[in-house]
Amino acid sequence: MQIEALDVLRTVVRHGSITGAARELRYTQSAVSRQIAALEAEFGVVLFDRLPRGVALTEEGRRLLPHVEAVLDRLTTARRELDALRGLGGGRLRVGAFPTAVAALVPRALAAFRAAHPQVGLSLVEGRTPALLERLLAGDADVAVVSAPPDQPLDAERFDLHHLLDERLLVAVPRRHPLAGRDTVRLAELAGECFIAGSADGADPLMRAAMPPGFRPRIDIVSADWTGKLGCVAAGLGVALVPALAVRAAPADLALLRLHPDDAPARRVYAATVAHRHRAPAAAALLPVLTKVATTL
Repeated sequence: MQIEALDVLRTVVRHGSITGAARELRYTQSAVSRQIAALEAEFGVVLFDRLPRGVALTEEGRRLLPHVEAVLDRLTTARRELDALRGLGGGRLRVGAFPTAVAALVPRALAAFRAAHPQVGLSLVEGRTPALLERLLAGDADVAVVSAPPDQPLDAERFDLHHLLDERLLVAVPRRHPLAGRDTVRLAELAGECFIAGSADGADPLMRAAMPPGFRPRIDIVSADWTGKLGCVAAGLGVALVPALAVRAAPADLALLRLHPDDAPARRVYAATVAHRHRAPAAAALLPVLTKVATTL
């Protein structure tokens, strides 16, 4: 059965004649008759009584008509929704991002996206890169802003990776710390310091990426989020490695020092989508916005 035949039936009912329907649809009368005959053969019933002047629905036709109208109305609604998605006039964009990207990069990009496409709904989930990539594969996110150290590249076969920026590490120290007046510091100079990290065993991804072989930081305080880490530093409880994207969240009562280039491997920040999958129009529109915002940070 073709949808076209359902539209022909409804048009014939509206006009009460084959001739009127053919005129509206710009078909020949024989083409309209063939469509009606095909429907009657499909359902095994007679749908119209042929009258001297026009046609009238049979009992079977009257039973079928509401279902035909419901199908055509649902298709009209579906076309309208798909047109809205294609034109960014509706739908929802689901974004994931690692914690420090939520400090400035992603919120700015989403604000710019919303200003340009106010009819598209937005949702944002914060998480670590492995979990975000799993969300992408599971179909629970459209775009994920993720990061990777230089020696641990992401899977470019499963994901399309759109490079946004290379993020350097800084060292946060208390404002009264002896090194607070410096611009640059070597990790070796911090050997005696208490580090505040996300893991007590040095498994924190930032620590693992930055620590040279043989360097064993003393970790007395563990905090999972940046508010806690930076708050502990500001209180004088230790020092912490801070990604450049998190600088905007840093309180005023601590100092941020650049690591010496030899001690500061940059981690790469990407907007990731799943490779070889259709990319929703909203997701495609967000990528250049993220790229543009990244150039301002």
